[in-house]
Formats: sequence, C-alpha cells, structure tokens
Amino acid sequence: MVRFRGGCAVSEIDDRLKALGLELPAPRPPAGAYTPVVIDGNIAYTSGTVAIENNEPASVGRLGAELTVEDGKQSARGACLRSLGTLAVAIGGLDRVERVLKVTGYVRAVPEFTDLPPVLDGASELLIQVFGEAGRSARTTVGVAALPRGASVELDMVVRLRGS
Repeated sequence: MVRFRGGCAVSEIDDRLKALGLELPAPRPPAGAYTPVVIDGNIAYTSGTVAIENNEPASVGRLGAELTVEDGKQSARGACLRSLGTLAVAIGGLDRVERVLKVTGYVRAVPEFTDLPPVLDGASELLIQVFGEAGRSARTTVGVAALPRGASVELDMVVRLRGS
C-alpha cells in the first residue's frame, strides 16, 4: 500500500526498511553482458548479486577457512539488500513485490564445509523482515569453489509482481 507523506509516496516496505535502519543501495552497472533484472509477465528474475562495500566485495574468502558462518550470513544479507535495491529500480518500487518465490544462494566454501543453510538465512531472514510472510520463499543453497572477485556469497531471486 502506498501512502503520501509530505507530498512524497511512501510504501509499507519503505517504512519497514526505515524501521530496520536499512537503505537500499543504488544499482551498479552490470559487470558483463547481462541485464540485472528480467521481467516476464508478473515474474521478475534477478541476476546474481554479491554484497559490495567501497566498490569491492564486502566479504572475501571461503567459509570454513577465512570466514565464519556469521561472516557468511552478513554477506548473504548484504547481497540480498543490494539485489533488492536493483529490483526496486527495475520494477518501480518494492511495493510491487507480491511474493518472493525463490532464492538461490552460492556459498564459496572449503569442500568440508557443510553448514550452508545458516549462511543463506541472512538473506531469508531479511526478506521476511521486509515482506513479512510474502518474503518466505523456496530456497537452494550450493557450495562452490569460486565466486566473482573472491566474494563469499552470491544470490539471485525470483519474485512475483503485483500487476503486469
């Protein structure tokens, strides 16, 4: 629902983000020959996203070696927030998100590291905080040997939009 406050449109999602002390990062240009968001009817697909700070991946390293589960969880949260910022611009605001359908997370880890699901909880918990039960999605978490620029977590999302 969108309301007006001081002449500006403010959505419930904006209010939730503010209450959480979060600000959506501005989208960055694609790092290759792809588009950050593809919209097909009322479904939006985001490209893989990593958490960025100071123009570099926010968390570089491997889970189970240089990084802890908590480090990975924060990286997943940061990647999710960045993905939401890109999505918001592409669809004209997060109030258009009707439901988060699927999150796929890739966790850079040593082969012995099997505690992958708690890492992606950083993203899943953020989505539930922002969208309520509509943010509770299906999810896949995969351990990988390498990610762009040494990042520890990359994720992509599929969401259903209101209207088309």
